[in-house]
Amino acid sequence: MCIAAWAWECHPARGLLLLFNRDEYLSRPTQPAQWWAAGEDSKEILGGRDELGGGTWMGCTRDGKLAFLTNVREPDSIIGAKTRGQLPVRFLQGSHSPLEYATEIAKEADRYNGFNLILADVNSGTMVYISNRPGGDPVIQTVAPGLHVLSNGAIDSPWPKALRLGQSFKKYLETNDDSEASLKQMVEELMMDTIKPDRSMVPDTGVDPEWEYKLSSIFIDTAKGQARYGTRSMVALASKSDGEVTFYERYLENSSWKENMIQFQMENAQQDLRGTSE
Repeated sequence: MCIAAWAWECHPARGLLLLFNRDEYLSRPTQPAQWWAAGEDSKEILGGRDELGGGTWMGCTRDGKLAFLTNVREPDSIIGAKTRGQLPVRFLQGSHSPLEYATEIAKEADRYNGFNLILADVNSGTMVYISNRPGGDPVIQTVAPGLHVLSNGAIDSPWPKALRLGQSFKKYLETNDDSEASLKQMVEELMMDTIKPDRSMVPDTGVDPEWEYKLSSIFIDTAKGQARYGTRSMVALASKSDGEVTFYERYLENSSWKENMIQFQMENAQQDLRGTSE
């Protein structure tokens, strides 16, 4: 279901600082973050990849585009709906601006199950939010500079887990210095938080209240029937004003947590990447 927090155009050293947790069934085949393209002539995307649907939940490109996606929690799903993971891919590999793409997606939004989608062009300083829930016309809005949180309701909805992450993110930025090493620290301190709110504070989305409660922490580790469900990967992404981007990922592979750190220059596609994995 996923949760994200980010500082947009308001950090003294970073144009964008993003934290993102992806929640999914552990049995769903997934590739960790790397450079990949959907086709031979497609622009490369840096991000994880869902092997089942072929899309991604979060990705960026060398020319400054970024997109990430969360599902909207709802009791019923559309049978035969289009895969939501293609929504970020189409933006990242296309030529539309965030607003142009959001306007195009709005025309077909009813073909998807509930989604929240953030689209950004870091170079132009433009960020747009689009959601197809609740029903009716899709919501499209420009995201203002500042700190924001997105879980499985609308952007900046006061869900307990969103409020908790937003508060801890704000406090962390106020009390810690800016460094690449801090990306890993932020993930460990903020995105692995398993604290759940009081049951009375859990939002009523129409799904089973017990399931909603199990999903009410920032980091999730639970089960639905015999299937394990939880946080599969955590990402911290930071872009500097000079175009340098650092992408840190902590991901689950065969019951073990691994790390991935990739850096690239956003303004120069020819510059060599510096990456390490373990």
